[in-house]
Amino acid sequence: MKLNLTVLLQIAGVLHLGLMCAGLLMPQVVGMRRHLAALPPFIRQLFWVYYSFIALCLVSFSIITIAFAGTLAAGGTLARALCVFFALFWTLRLIAGTFVFDMRPYLTNSYRRVGYQAINIVFAYLPVVYLLAAAQPDWLK
Repeated sequence: MKLNLTVLLQIAGVLHLGLMCAGLLMPQVVGMRRHLAALPPFIRQLFWVYYSFIALCLVSFSIITIAFAGTLAAGGTLARALCVFFALFWTLRLIAGTFVFDMRPYLTNSYRRVGYQAINIVFAYLPVVYLLAAAQPDWLK
């Protein structure tokens, strides 16, 4: 069975939207407003601006990947460069999630634990698919 890179990229685009949904739930799950309330107003505002920009990136990554999956899969120079960036972005996010963030205090029930594992699978899937699109290995063609 031959892998279809366009379909793998479209799945990646949809998975970005899933991460957006998880990101929308995160403030409530971790009690973010309560934690941020203790910070000075500028730092609190800065955090929310960063949080919003991350959401904008996820939506943009999703739209670009879904709308241009065929172009990304075709392997032009710009497509490969963009896929390298996406792969690097998600690889670094996977590393941060694995070695920097300690989510154990928030994984208080089975739904959260399953959701956390599902997110980790997505974080592993995304760099692999974008690396494949960037590398354009012969076995995919």
